[in-house]
This record gives sequence, structure tokens and C-alpha cells, in this order.
Amino acid sequence: MNQSSEQVQAFVDAHCHIDLYQAPRRTIEQAEADRIYTIAVTNAPSVFAHTASLVAGSRYVRAAIGLHPELVHSHRHELDAFRDCLTQTRYVGEVGLDYMTLDEEIRSQQRLVLSTVAGWASDSGNKIMTVHSRRATRDVISILSGIKAKVILHWFSGTKKDLERALESGFFFSVNNAMLRSDTGRALVLRMPADRVLTETDGPFVQDGAEPATPSTVKSTIRELAALWGCSADDVQTSTLNTLKALLTTTAP
Repeated sequence: MNQSSEQVQAFVDAHCHIDLYQAPRRTIEQAEADRIYTIAVTNAPSVFAHTASLVAGSRYVRAAIGLHPELVHSHRHELDAFRDCLTQTRYVGEVGLDYMTLDEEIRSQQRLVLSTVAGWASDSGNKIMTVHSRRATRDVISILSGIKAKVILHWFSGTKKDLERALESGFFFSVNNAMLRSDTGRALVLRMPADRVLTETDGPFVQDGAEPATPSTVKSTIRELAALWGCSADDVQTSTLNTLKALLTTTAP
């Protein structure tokens, strides 16, 4: 992703499942036309090559290598492929923990996989990770604190104390329309410094009216954030772009 003098005209979708749309190429074309810098996350290493081929030649869309925590139990055998794919992209996601499961063995596997891929990302240098943390924020922060990578907590739903710990660890957050429809989500976003916030869609899982959200949906997210923060949409757009620029141009601690 390259920043230029057109920066103020562009937008950010920090978490989108491009490969899962019914017409992914059309979705990419629209993201390009609307100048949406998009991280195209993947749920397993076995689909990374397909996503990378979809976005090849794109100016605004980049493929990320992921292993979704809900697929760790069935796809953990793809870890070697994950490590190989990591050399082909700066972006890691979707990875993380999901404690919707009560199975302690599966939770343990998720923690092991997250620790492993976080270590690889840290060793690789300056990777950007978009991370799932549903009902597991405390453990996600513990595992990722101190790694040499940029961490974006996607669709954050932890406690206020978790939020403070994440901020202390230097993490960022990506916000979508579903978060902003929730009183709890809005309260959390109000506590997030604007320079740590990016927009996302999590499309096609999040709905935009009757249709799946697409990268262009971040335009409405920006308007919602502007209303919540009491500023202009232009200010929010510029802020999210500056945050993306900081992620891309500064060295991970």
C-alpha cells in the first residue's frame, strides 16, 4: 500500500474477507475505484494463494496470511504452509483466539498457534497483524504484548481494563458498523484515541442494510465515527489514513 498526495481522498478497510464474496473480483474493482486501502484477510493458509492471485496488480488491496482461530482445530496441519506464505506478504490475518468454544483443549491449541505465528511474524520484522479476540482479549494481549509487529485488534469487544492494557501495549483497533450499532461498542470506541483507530468492514459477514458490507461501506463508518466523536467526516477520514501511514512507515517496537 502506497501513500501519496491523494491521501485525503482515500479510505481504509483494515479487515475484509475478499475471497468470500460471491463476486470477489467485482468487490476488488469497486475498492480500487473508491480508493479503499484494504487488507484482504484469509481464514487458512490453503486459500492464501487464491486471494493473492485475486488482488495481484491491485493498488489498494493486499492479501494477508491467516489461520482463523475457529479453524485451528481442523487446519492446524497448515502451519508449515503459513510460515512459507509469511514470506510473501507483510500482512497477517485473520489470526487470534475465540473462546466461544468451551473446549479447553481447543482453546489451548488456539493459544499455541497464535503464539507460534506471532513469533514468526515478530522474527520476520515489521509485519502488520489483524487479530480476532472474541471473549479472549486478555489472553490475546498477553500473548502479543512485546512482539515486534504492529497489532490491530479487529472488532474489539473486551473490557475497559482490557482496552487500557491494549493501549499500553501499543495496539491499534479497527472499527466496523456493527460495533457502532452497539451501546457497548460505542462506549469502547469513545475510549479509543483517534490515532489508534482504523475502519474495517469484516465483510461479507457484517451486513450493510440488506447486503453484505463491502470495502466501500467504510464511508458510512466514517460518518458514524464523526457523529460519535463530534468532528467532521473529513477529519475522521484523514485520521484513519494517517494511522495507516504510521503503521506502514514506523518500525515495530
